[in-house]
Amino acid sequence: MLAKEPKDLRLRLIFIFFTLLAVVITARLFYLMILQRDFYAALAGGSREVFSDLFPKRGQIFIQDSRTGEQFPVAMNRDYFIVFVETREIKNDTDAENAANKLAEVFGYDEEKKLTVFLQVNKRDDPYEPIENKVDEAAVDKLKELNLPGLGFVRKTFRFYPEGKLASQVIGFLGKDKNGNDVGRYGIEGYWQKELAGSGGFIAGARSPAGGLIPLAGWSFSSATDGVDLLLTIDRSLQYKACEKLARATQEYGAVSAALVIMDPKTGAIRAMCSVPEFDPNQYGKADSAGGYNNSTIFTQYEPGSVFKPITMAAALNEGAVTAESGFNDTGSRSGLCSKPIKNAAEKVYNYQSLSEILENSVNTGAVYLAEKLGKKKFVEYVENFGFGIKSGVELDSEVSGNIDTLFENKPEKVDCYTATASFGQGITATPLQLVSAFSAIANGGKLFKPFIIDEIRRPDGSVDKIKPKEIRLIKATRNRLV
Repeated sequence: MLAKEPKDLRLRLIFIFFTLLAVVITARLFYLMILQRDFYAALAGGSREVFSDLFPKRGQIFIQDSRTGEQFPVAMNRDYFIVFVETREIKNDTDAENAANKLAEVFGYDEEKKLTVFLQVNKRDDPYEPIENKVDEAAVDKLKELNLPGLGFVRKTFRFYPEGKLASQVIGFLGKDKNGNDVGRYGIEGYWQKELAGSGGFIAGARSPAGGLIPLAGWSFSSATDGVDLLLTIDRSLQYKACEKLARATQEYGAVSAALVIMDPKTGAIRAMCSVPEFDPNQYGKADSAGGYNNSTIFTQYEPGSVFKPITMAAALNEGAVTAESGFNDTGSRSGLCSKPIKNAAEKVYNYQSLSEILENSVNTGAVYLAEKLGKKKFVEYVENFGFGIKSGVELDSEVSGNIDTLFENKPEKVDCYTATASFGQGITATPLQLVSAFSAIANGGKLFKPFIIDEIRRPDGSVDKIKPKEIRLIKATRNRLV
């Protein structure tokens, strides 16, 4: 019996060894076939598929027809071509000159550009000399018919803006960072860069001495996550017509710039947003200046002037400082507040004015009267509650807050010079969007909504986030008279 024990022990050890080996192999197969299935499926399809799985697709941007529900892409991805020359196939100066002439015919080069292309083509020692970027298929077909030596084409995806200049400052553009990577600039493209870009995948593992993949060497793979698609609240028809009229008025009055906002006062949804001059995001490098990329409705802060008088009037009425029957006797001047008397435009004297006439005739001294009846503390409180001096939070790049700091220079209870001039929109600054938001609050009974321009966020997994209106505050009166 004792002689059999070593033999039985060896059998048990062999059994345990093979059992453990089977477990290891099963675990490895589970890892490769289940956990790493995506990687090896892509690997089996060739390096091109692996490559494409590592780089996410940038999300698209849409605007809409709010009446029909039809949607229109304003930023999308489109395949173009890079045109290059393998200069080693150019045999002599004659071939180089012929290539430059033919390229000039297709692309419309002037003599200076044609000479530059000739020098590029005539290097003859460069395997890859790019000539044109972002060339459409029609131009490539023409070039192929020419059968020029060394001419080649590489298909590449570029950002394309099918509506051209329409809503250009709202949309922004896709530019390059210092490392040459695509990155959103200005507008939606800039503010939503991270979400639109998505996230890249990765491959990690070992390579053979020849540089090839070693499939069983513990490679790991994570596919890319595409960027989100965005549907804007912008109405295409309103945007087109409003911006057309704004451009016409800008030209008619010789203005340097202009801005326009159309907002739904019941929700805060922005239906049109225009800035002049516009630019074509497909050719953003041809804009007159970098300043033209800025959306003036949120970037340009200015003294609002007389359009601020309804804000002052609304505050005074809402607080009960005056009533609809109140009146004011205008002498054309108000002394004792500033170093110089405050006067009306063109130094007019209006005598007795009802509250509606103060607005109709744009009476500066009437606005000061309203501010004095309201008192400085309450006036400043309403200015802040209407949203001035703080960013609205709209989902766009480069918004500024405006400036109401002059209202805090002095702390007396009674109206001072800064308060008096602010009552008719001087000495403070605001953006067009802030003014539209404030007027919307007057129109809807005192509800200040956060302006929003994103209607839907559409995620790669098919889920959709519908953006709902957000009420910031209800502009109440102390006595709750009107709200």
